[in-house]
Amino acid sequence: MTRRTEAAQTAEPAAGGLAIGEVARHASLATSAVRYYERIGLIDAPPRASGRRRYPPAVLDRLALIALAREAGFALTEVRELLDGFPEGTPPGDRWAALVERKLVEIDALITRARTARRLLKHIAKCDCGDLDECVRAIGRRSVGA
Repeated sequence: MTRRTEAAQTAEPAAGGLAIGEVARHASLATSAVRYYERIGLIDAPPRASGRRRYPPAVLDRLALIALAREAGFALTEVRELLDGFPEGTPPGDRWAALVERKLVEIDALITRARTARRLLKHIAKCDCGDLDECVRAIGRRSVGA
């Protein structure tokens, strides 16, 4: 992915790199999220100056990629796989394709469950039972798919 984010283009690193607060602000994250991503290996631990993290501006592109994958519904474990779970040199398209194929199966299952829940909710919204026990018995006799 060659698209640079606006944050990465406009970040003016101080001498020695970006402070964690600057990274967090540009990436619209809490500093704790930046540290967490570092701890779980999604971003590299940066060098330190006077005991403080100093990130290279390229970390903003990495965080933008993580945000894109998260917005597409990928879990952090899947993001880690995207970033580090393929042989070196694997093209980005091949990486995405492998993950997307599995994710679409999950999304389709979620859609099916949501449709079932919607039908059930519409059905029970018409409830005219005298008590909840009667509802359970009535729902068991009626077709929710109708």
